[in-house]
Amino acid sequence: MISTDFGRIALYLAILALIAVPLGRWTVAAASSSGRLGRVFAPVEAGILGLSGVRAGRESSWLGYALGLITFNYAGFLLLYGVLRLQGVLPWNPAGIPPLDPAVAFNIAISFVTNTNWQAYSGEAQLSSFSQAFGLGVQNFLSAATGIAVMVALARGFARAETPTIGCLTTDVTRITLRLLLPLAVAVTILLVLQGVPQVMTGTLASVGLDGHAQAIPLGPVASQVAIKQLGTNGGGFYGVNSAHPLENPTAWSNLIEVVAILALPAAMPFAFGRLAGDPRQGRALFLAMLIPFAVFVGLTVWAETTGNPIHHALGLAGPNMEGKEVRFGAADSAIWAAATTAASNGSVNAMHDSFTPLGGMVAMIGMMLGEVIFGGVGSGLYGLIIFAVIAVFAAGLMVGRTPEYMGKKIEAREMTLAMLALIGLAVAMLVPAALSAVLPAGRAAVQDAGPHGLSEILYAYASAAGNNGSAFAGFGAAQTFHAIAVGIAMMIGRYLPVVVVLAIAGSLAAKKKIPATAGTLPTHGPLFIGLLIGTVAIIGGLTYFPALALGPVAEHLSMLLGRTF
Repeated sequence: MISTDFGRIALYLAILALIAVPLGRWTVAAASSSGRLGRVFAPVEAGILGLSGVRAGRESSWLGYALGLITFNYAGFLLLYGVLRLQGVLPWNPAGIPPLDPAVAFNIAISFVTNTNWQAYSGEAQLSSFSQAFGLGVQNFLSAATGIAVMVALARGFARAETPTIGCLTTDVTRITLRLLLPLAVAVTILLVLQGVPQVMTGTLASVGLDGHAQAIPLGPVASQVAIKQLGTNGGGFYGVNSAHPLENPTAWSNLIEVVAILALPAAMPFAFGRLAGDPRQGRALFLAMLIPFAVFVGLTVWAETTGNPIHHALGLAGPNMEGKEVRFGAADSAIWAAATTAASNGSVNAMHDSFTPLGGMVAMIGMMLGEVIFGGVGSGLYGLIIFAVIAVFAAGLMVGRTPEYMGKKIEAREMTLAMLALIGLAVAMLVPAALSAVLPAGRAAVQDAGPHGLSEILYAYASAAGNNGSAFAGFGAAQTFHAIAVGIAMMIGRYLPVVVVLAIAGSLAAKKKIPATAGTLPTHGPLFIGLLIGTVAIIGGLTYFPALALGPVAEHLSMLLGRTF
């Protein structure tokens, strides 16, 4: 790694730190009933809520909130599935693209509703402009808004006392979509169009390839799709190769805009949570608990990819690992993107992760296996980290013999049971289908490579699915029926089990009294707790996933050092 690589990492982290606070305040304003944003958007919101049959001021219990969320997402799934199955007769389909296979349509619909955007399809070849804009695009907004709404509901659980309600889902989703996601997406769309990213509804681009043959490159609503896929930590690209495509990501500036957009809102969520919960200091602590491990992840990935492959070096091919990377970005910018997109539940790529070095690919896997909590998806990363925080304060309370407390609320058996249910369920959703895929012929048929890298393909796929990330090792046959269905099930478990658990915790906390801090209360906003929280995430993740990683990327790295290939 050279000095310019350190400079790239430092610049990226500095930009995230600078924009996180103002975006956090914007999120708070978007979720609030008063203020300037409320006055500006009130007429539109009133119309939407009126059509939805929602009465002003109506709130739900945690169970009502959870059932409403699942019902809302299920309706979105049915609508998107219908669009994909009927796209052959729907408008804005100049290429006459036929309907999708039922299993693939199921996979895509589940994927976009759960904020995963797993690409078991090639966008420009299999989806019409209508399917892209009104099918996938709508869910890009709504799935992101749903994640932020759950984070807001959890913050209310900490802020309120002795109350049975945690808010109204329809109101929260409407406000977040109109006041936060839509304006940001419009701004990023304009920036991308200025960099040359297309934004049309029909048409093709005539071109001549290097071989002299004419090409017709499909165009469509690319810039708007890219903007919300990054901001909403969705990740599904308009084109099959995602942001490695020169029309999705044509310049170094567009690359910077997109990679910043990936983590812009996840970095803002801790600050928004702290303000909504009534203690901004907690937000700063949670942000640092995300930023510190992320800086390590970025550094390791950049180091692994810029150091390159020793087998290549022995052949006289010194230099970074450029296999699967775009020369306009290089190894360092590709590695930064890979670390960012797998730390978030984003899944977009500007290079092929299957071609990364074993350690570079392993860092990406670890980011997803930890539950996408560094920084995670919009809203979901923050509430995932709160689950670890609940476990951390419980462990600290046991060590000193005191009742665990977090942000003025007692952490008791109910909260601990729910937290462990979320973590165990996520591990089961990742490891069980991965194990079945490794032993069943239908599962192994999708694997491209032999040896430990083949196992890494499987591990990566199900870590990505259950973590609601959506990226993959490109050689993996994700569109095969076995994996299309199994990955879809893993996505549902990875999304909805934590959501229900977090809302149940929010309801439990909202019903409790506030406990004033005393001399014996563990401060949860200082360096000690930040270290404890990071350690809790690392220990639980390490104990759960290291055996699988040892058989995959670790074994592959050791084999590479010995000069062995498969």
